[in-house]
Amino acid sequence: MSETLFRGVIFGVERFDAELPDGRKVKREVVRHPGAAVVLPVLPDGRLLLVRVLREIFGRYLIEAPAGKLEEGEDPKEAALRELEEETGYYAHSIEKLLEFYATPGFCDERMHVYLATELEEREQNLDDTEYVDPFPVTLDQALSLIREGEIEDGKTIAAVLYYAANSARAASPVPEE
Repeated sequence: MSETLFRGVIFGVERFDAELPDGRKVKREVVRHPGAAVVLPVLPDGRLLLVRVLREIFGRYLIEAPAGKLEEGEDPKEAALRELEEETGYYAHSIEKLLEFYATPGFCDERMHVYLATELEEREQNLDDTEYVDPFPVTLDQALSLIREGEIEDGKTIAAVLYYAANSARAASPVPEE
């Protein structure tokens, strides 16, 4: 049995009954989220196209991969293409799934769908009137350095960049000898 405690525009909160492996019954709360599409765009010169996004809850900009909430019944791949164009002004002629993961499984059911976007065509950025997003191109090495230095703090972006670094042809190539 579950009861809705809150229903907002982006997420809801429910309380539900759960049974533990030993048979005990407990109450749990969960943030219900429709999921999100995340896109890691790679420019023709090989740089990653991240964005600087104003996050009002922190009162500052964060460096992130373009992303957005899935609309009801929306295909994550289509959402990734939509968010890429809205936030960066680029359209991807090639897009492939990299990974999926739960953002914060201890209390939220949000599932992140991460895509790699290549063969980019420049179009126009199409932000909502309440969004403040600036494209932020970086090399893979710069992105990794920003993660190490704590400048990239967003978990989905860290996951996407590290996955890409671990699985890209560039990262898999031998290191040149000095």
